[in-house]
Amino acid sequence: MKKLFHASFAYMLVGVASGLFYREFTKLNEFPEGEFTQLGLAHTHLLTLGFIVLLIVLALEKVFDISASRKLFNWFFGLYNAGVVLTAGMLMVHGSLTVLGEESNKMIAGIAGLGHMLITAGMIVFFLALRRAVLRHSEAREPAPVH
Repeated sequence: MKKLFHASFAYMLVGVASGLFYREFTKLNEFPEGEFTQLGLAHTHLLTLGFIVLLIVLALEKVFDISASRKLFNWFFGLYNAGVVLTAGMLMVHGSLTVLGEESNKMIAGIAGLGHMLITAGMIVFFLALRRAVLRHSEAREPAPVH
């Protein structure tokens, strides 16, 4: 549970910092206010997928002990976090290039796509671990048969 708490807290800090970077970087480079850049998406991805989702996972962990399926939980945690970091990183790169008036390329889009695939794989593994934990939890709460 500590790992989930620390990761969620780290995403909160990085998410807020990325919002500050977005605001200041666009001002510094006189980027037109209201014009789209993916820097704003990095901010929301980090806060939503990192901070909020991991807080929800932390609550589910408290109730169902999802990490008892250690192997599945570790796969989820690794895949999911790699995906969020990769996706947010590419959003920052792409958004910064837009603000600087530079062209992005297909490699950046491809790496961002890989990040989304890792997030998806992580969520699938999470639901496998959650299912196992919910079934284990419900079996433990069922009353013993009466003879």
